[in-house]
Amino acid sequence: MPSQTVAQQRLLIKGGKVVNDDHSVVADVYVEDGVVRRVGTNLCPEPPSGLLVLDATNKLVIPGGIDTHTHMQFPFMGSRSKDDFYTGTKAAIAGGTTMIIDFAIPQKGCSLIEAFDTWKSWADPKVCCDYALHVGVTWWSNKVKEEMKSLVQSKGVNSFKMFMAYKDLYMVNDEVLYEAFSQCKELGAIAQVHAENGELIAQGAKKMLAMGITGPEGHELCRPEEVEAEATQRAITIANVINCPLFVVHVMSKSAARVITNARREGKVVYGEPIAASLGTDGTNYWNKDWQHAAGHVMGPPLRPDPSTPDFLMNLLANDDLSVTGTDNCTFDTCQKALGKDDFTKIPNGVNGVEDRMSVIWEKGVYSGKMDENRFVAVTSTNAAKIFNLYPKKGRIAVGSDADIVIWDPKATRTISAETHHQANNFNIFEGMVCHGVPVATISRGKVVYEGGTFNVTAGEGRYVSRPPFPPYVYKRVRQRDQVCQPVPVKRAPYTDVVSATPITPQ
Repeated sequence: MPSQTVAQQRLLIKGGKVVNDDHSVVADVYVEDGVVRRVGTNLCPEPPSGLLVLDATNKLVIPGGIDTHTHMQFPFMGSRSKDDFYTGTKAAIAGGTTMIIDFAIPQKGCSLIEAFDTWKSWADPKVCCDYALHVGVTWWSNKVKEEMKSLVQSKGVNSFKMFMAYKDLYMVNDEVLYEAFSQCKELGAIAQVHAENGELIAQGAKKMLAMGITGPEGHELCRPEEVEAEATQRAITIANVINCPLFVVHVMSKSAARVITNARREGKVVYGEPIAASLGTDGTNYWNKDWQHAAGHVMGPPLRPDPSTPDFLMNLLANDDLSVTGTDNCTFDTCQKALGKDDFTKIPNGVNGVEDRMSVIWEKGVYSGKMDENRFVAVTSTNAAKIFNLYPKKGRIAVGSDADIVIWDPKATRTISAETHHQANNFNIFEGMVCHGVPVATISRGKVVYEGGTFNVTAGEGRYVSRPPFPPYVYKRVRQRDQVCQPVPVKRAPYTDVVSATPITPQ
């Protein structure tokens, strides 16, 4: 493996097929000082000394993956997720992802800016690839409103997440959703929602426990599909009234996906994010006789027991009804999950995926024939870069783009297993899955950080990436609608006849 200094300075990737979201072409890629400088055939940059050459013949050269949804070292449900910002981002680059967007989530009544600063202080010394932060809005006040403005204008945040679930912890009501969405619209940010009806979940959980259902299957039974679909519809309705763009995180069910699909076909500005888990496995696992196996799949919203769900979601993703893919990577090992051994409501919610996402989507999407290589790049990288205003620095291989690049072997295979993965967990929800499509080398800002199973990266090499507000990909339509779709009063002659003022006498 070349030294860090050399790799960062000059790199030539030869003979591969360069795949962007809109086209593919066989070409060489020349990188200098972390940026793509030239894309073309038979490149011979001078001087040849000090030039690292990677042979990509018969392989694809794709933009590094962008995982739109992770929770590294997240304090949650009485525990803390196993993957921290070091192990999590190291696993990411092993899987072909070169940027994550994590969530800074304040407790109710606490400062959004302090939460942002806390998460950033955890991430900066540990990250092995670039990252950004969404920020949660878990309560409402004038202070929250002002802090959202400060985060957008001074901290490079352009997305805020509201929870419609987790009653008494993070959940907000419709009034707060309206206020938060309105502020997002004003600031040029993307409103995100965890869409589940938290009140119905709370009541359903009580019902399951009263019936003696304490195992992981109770988790899905108290959060059925309609609970996700109802909240998704409600969030879209509120956002559309405000003309605020909406991003629905972790789409898990057919029902919720249909709601998003219908909204998009009606012209609403909404984006759906299925995740590796919902595309690669299903909720039949909750009924497994092995408690450890069943609990290992517990996440919110839950995986769905209808085994045709992953194919259904992949079809919508392939055809642009759904837009991007994340993972909701939030790993808890067996001992942590055992906090809920006698009560499913106490099982920490979360699964793996940050290392597995790219291969799972290639296997279930491209290898299956549902999508082509260009759509794969769109849903794993480019669309996320466009929505969150990172494009074309991220999500594209072109002159001037960051050299976040993956050399991808579409014919190679690997078998996913907790025995060999780099995620910090002792359980993998994709255990035993054979995936066609493997990253041969991962390049982050021009440095080969992973090649042939070997890492060449140290903690803290990744950078925080600021994201400007008003991403054009999202807000061009929003701004135009503000100009031409506003209601206007009807011009009519004033009423001049008698006005009744008969007092109403109480009975």
